[in-house]
Amino acid sequence: MFIDHAKILVRSGNGGNGGCSFRREKFVPHGGPDGGDGGNGGDVVVTASARVTTLLDLKYQRHYEAESGTPGQKANRHGRTGADVTITVPIGTVVRHAETHDLLVDLVTPEQRAVVAKGGKGGKGNARFATSTNRAPRTFEEGTPGEELHLDLELKLLADVGLVGFPNAGKSTLISTLSAARPEIADYPFTTLQPHLGVVPLGEYDSFVMADIPGLIEGAHRGKGLGHQFLKHIQRTRFLLYLIDISEWTMDDPVNALRVLQEELSAFDRTLGQRAFAVVGTKVDSRGNSQRLREIEHYCEERQMTFFPISSATREGLDTLRAFLAQRLQEIEAA
Repeated sequence: MFIDHAKILVRSGNGGNGGCSFRREKFVPHGGPDGGDGGNGGDVVVTASARVTTLLDLKYQRHYEAESGTPGQKANRHGRTGADVTITVPIGTVVRHAETHDLLVDLVTPEQRAVVAKGGKGGKGNARFATSTNRAPRTFEEGTPGEELHLDLELKLLADVGLVGFPNAGKSTLISTLSAARPEIADYPFTTLQPHLGVVPLGEYDSFVMADIPGLIEGAHRGKGLGHQFLKHIQRTRFLLYLIDISEWTMDDPVNALRVLQEELSAFDRTLGQRAFAVVGTKVDSRGNSQRLREIEHYCEERQMTFFPISSATREGLDTLRAFLAQRLQEIEAA
C-alpha cells in the first residue's frame, strides 16, 4: 500500500532534575554538597532511508516519545541521558509543524537526519551552587521539559522525469518498457492507483529515474478524480513528459488533451507550467489514418514544442526518446 501522508505526535524527553545531597566529611558543614546534574532528555529524530518507500508505518504508529533524563545522584554522579527516538521515512519526505505549517526539514538525500523535537536540559545539582560563603547549598535546578508537537509528514517522490497524462495514455506501459518497474496495466480508467518509480538504464553505468504519476482528469487541481492526490509528486521532477494517446479508438481531441494537462499542472503549481517538458504521442502502432497524429504534431511544431511519436508495444521511437531525455537531463544539471 502506498501512503504518502501522515500526521504524528512526537514528544522529546524531559531533562532530569539536579541532585541535592551531602557527603559525610569531618569538619565540613553537612559533609559538603555532592548532588550531580540531571541527564538531558532524548531527542526525536527523523532520518531518510532508501530502504523505506512509504509512510505506511506512521499510519499505524502515530505517537513517538523519547526517554527522559534521570535525576542527578549523590557523589556527584550525573543522571543518564535519555535515549533518542529515530523515525525512519522515505527520501523525499517533507516534515512540517501541523499547527503552524512551518517547514521543519525536507529530507532529500539518503541518511539525512534532523532533530524535530529537542530533549529537555538536565538541571544542575546542588554541588554546582557551592560558594565560599555558602558551602552547604540546598539549591538545585529542575530539568526543563521536552517538546511536544504534532507533525505533518508528506512524501514527494524524487524523480528525474515525470510522466503526465490522462488515464490509459500509456504511462504505465512506457515505464515498464523502459525500466524494470512493473505497474498494473489494463484498459480501464485509473488502473494506476499509486505512483511508480523506474530506473531507466543509459549504457553500463548511467541511468535516470522516471515516475509514473497516476492519471489526471480535468479539474484534478480542484480535487476531482484521483490525480489530485499525486500532483505533488510532479513537483520533484526535473523534466516532464506529457503523454497523449493518438490511437484511432480514442475520441479525445489530442490538442485539447495537451492543453488541459498543462492547465491542470499550472493551476496546481504555477512553477510546473514553466518546467522543461516534451510531448509524446503514444500508441502510434494504432494510429489509424494518422489524422490525430498530424494534429498534435502540427500544434507542437507551431509552438516550438519538442514532440516524439512512440509505441511501447513495438518500441518504435523509444531509443530516440531515451537519448533525448539523457541529453536534456545533462543540460538541466549543467545549467
